[in-house]
Amino acid sequence: MNRELRIVIVGAGMAGIATAYTFTQAGFTNLTILEKGSDVGGVWHWNRYPGLTCDVPSQIYQFSFAPKPDWGHLWASGTEIQQYHRDVVERFGLQRYLRFDTEVTEMRYDTADCTWSVTTGAGDTLTADVVVCATGVLHHPFVPDVAGMDSFQGPIVHTASWDPDVVTAGRRIAVIGTGSTGVQVVSALQPDAEAITHFARSPQWILWAPMGLRQPKVLARMMRRWPALHDAAYRRLLWASGILADIVTKPSWRRTLVQSYARWSLRFQIRDPRLRAELTPDYQPLCKRQVVSGSYYRAITRPNARLVTDRIDAFTATGIRTTSGEHHDIDVVVLATGFQAHNYMRPMRIVGRDAMTLDDAWVKGPRAYRMTAIPGFPNLFTVLGPNSPTGSIPLQYSAELTARYIVKWLRRLAAGEVTAVEVTESATDEFNAAVAEALGPTVWNTGCNSWYFTDNGTIDLWPFDRATLTDMLSEPDPAHYRTA
Repeated sequence: MNRELRIVIVGAGMAGIATAYTFTQAGFTNLTILEKGSDVGGVWHWNRYPGLTCDVPSQIYQFSFAPKPDWGHLWASGTEIQQYHRDVVERFGLQRYLRFDTEVTEMRYDTADCTWSVTTGAGDTLTADVVVCATGVLHHPFVPDVAGMDSFQGPIVHTASWDPDVVTAGRRIAVIGTGSTGVQVVSALQPDAEAITHFARSPQWILWAPMGLRQPKVLARMMRRWPALHDAAYRRLLWASGILADIVTKPSWRRTLVQSYARWSLRFQIRDPRLRAELTPDYQPLCKRQVVSGSYYRAITRPNARLVTDRIDAFTATGIRTTSGEHHDIDVVVLATGFQAHNYMRPMRIVGRDAMTLDDAWVKGPRAYRMTAIPGFPNLFTVLGPNSPTGSIPLQYSAELTARYIVKWLRRLAAGEVTAVEVTESATDEFNAAVAEALGPTVWNTGCNSWYFTDNGTIDLWPFDRATLTDMLSEPDPAHYRTA
């Protein structure tokens, strides 16, 4: 290498960790990782609510370069996953590059010397030859605008900013939100609550799975003793993810089978016809981000639990009133209302070539080339950027693959072959047209309203299989970029 690149990585969640490891292994060690939180882990740092559990099996929810044979459960808890991220950072010495409690407020590209000025909330400015945004997807909590919320006299807590001092045992609890988070919170809080009311205007299909099942210790010992066994298990799960890709992207007997299982999960566990009708969605299973639980249906049928499908009209000082006129007396409100899922790097101000801002570039919604690059923003890459959420491919796999792809450009920049690299508008248009076409037959496009949809009505997901992802991100195509 003829030049030591100054690289800034924004975000120390899963994507940032995968990127930092990949870069340092390739010899790029002039790194600074800026993290707005006080710890690594991203979504697993911000979310600490009761019942937090990964809905992906533990043995595939890990980095390929940091196998963990000894997960406590087959579906790991948020606490265990967060500790795993800390351990990975320490194991590979990545903490030396980290700056916590450092939020990026602005990034501005200088065309004259092909560098980025990165400004933090504290007013510091860093100069970078390359910026990688690994800011993730789910990190800006969505708080609904409901009349009277300020008048409620009890605590209101969002699951993404959980207050451990909030007392829930023996209290009357309202949980608002029906995704995985809402299902997990209801299941966790119901046993000790005086009463728990789940406000679920739009019910979710729930696949039953034994989420609380512990991983056998003998299995951990075997995989630790014979790493090849662990590698085989990981590869097998990757292969299985390919079957899931087929299920969600193409109508087939496999999709029909899984959808039938979702309907069976509801019929088998909910015997009350009225409650079953209230819990039955009006869209196909798998259309939204699939919820997996082994305890929710049991929890919602307990005497102290109640499902409310009426719309919320307003908060009062002592509870919640629905549009039917019924008032529910509540002590504690839990907002399981998700995130502003399409912000990505925003609200930071990003100014690229010719004074183009990211808001200008994304006026019709988030848009990138193969999840990694944005026209008008040279020497800036994204890891798990637009279209990166997947319903079938492990995010760790996507992040590691993307980071290795970026390394190909880093080597050319470091060798002095180029000083600036920017994806073309035409390549980005071509990719997004292919995405739109591929999304047509997917299950996500069968008539439900989910967080996958942007404000512009497009579906922000990866619609291809893992083989296509690997092919697209194996080697940069010079024809798709302009260089200087």
